[in-house]
Amino acid sequence: MAKRPKKIPAFFYQSPSGSEPVRDWLKALKEEERKVIGEDIATVEFAWPVGMPACRPLSGRMWEVRSSLPSKREARIIFSVLDGQMILLHGFIKKTQKTPKADLELAKRRLKEVEG
Repeated sequence: MAKRPKKIPAFFYQSPSGSEPVRDWLKALKEEERKVIGEDIATVEFAWPVGMPACRPLSGRMWEVRSSLPSKREARIIFSVLDGQMILLHGFIKKTQKTPKADLELAKRRLKEVEG
């Protein structure tokens, strides 16, 4: 049986210096947390467009992948879709009900860099 193709393959944002902050953030998490987040990203890759509870629109051209971790924490990956690709802009552990402005601003700056 043929594998079904990803509708929007995920790629990590890469800074001008070549670092990948979202990948680094993920690597710092526990393996079980990385697995949950990876599965949630894959859900978006294969089922795009997808809504709640896996994904929610944010401001502008950004969305968030929503992950409930085994540690009872909530993780978010902010992403944008450019040229048919899911660009993972920023990842963080959510500590308040509303997405912190600093996290949104960082993702917006990274999106502007990617868009050129």
